[in-house]
Amino acid sequence: MSSQFERKVLSSIVALGGDPAIVRSRGLPQYDDAVRLVTADTSKRGFEHQLTPYATQQWHLMKKAALDETIELILISGFRSFDRQFDIISRRVDAGESVTDLFRVLAPPGCSQHHTGRALDIGTPGCEPASLAFGATPAFGWLEKNADDFGFGLSYPEDNSYGYLYEPWHWFLEEDRD
Repeated sequence: MSSQFERKVLSSIVALGGDPAIVRSRGLPQYDDAVRLVTADTSKRGFEHQLTPYATQQWHLMKKAALDETIELILISGFRSFDRQFDIISRRVDAGESVTDLFRVLAPPGCSQHHTGRALDIGTPGCEPASLAFGATPAFGWLEKNADDFGFGLSYPEDNSYGYLYEPWHWFLEEDRD
C-alpha cells in the first residue's frame, strides 16, 4: 500500500475514535477498493451484490456445485467500499458502541477484505444471516470441504491471528484473475 493510503486508513481510525496502532499490533492487511465490479447476485429485496468479474464467476460455479448436492448458498454481502465501511462503523459508534469492540467484528476502513470485491458473506435458508449458527449448517460443512476448489477460504476461523471474532460466513478469494 502507498503511504498516502496508509495515512488515509490511520486517520479514518482516529476519526472513529480508535487507536491507529491496531493496524500494526494485529497485523491487519490493507486493501484498496476494487475498480472493476459486476453484479454477482441480487437479493430477494432487489439489492445488487457486486464482486470482481472473476470472483463472480467463481461464486456462480461454487453456488451451482453446492446446489447440485442440494445445498443452497446465499450471497449476503459482497463488495463494500472504504467509505461505506467508515459510515457503518461511524453510525454504530454514534449509537454508543465501543470502537474497540466494533473492531473485533468489523474491519477498520481500509482493512476490510470486502473492499477488494473478492470477499463473500454467505448464508443459507433458515439460518440468521451472519450468525455463528451458520457454522453448524450443512452449507458451512459443504464450504469447509469444497470452497477451496473454487479458490475461497475461510478468512476468520476461531482464534485467528487478526483478532477478529469467529466468522463462519466470511469467505475470501485469495487470487483474482481480472
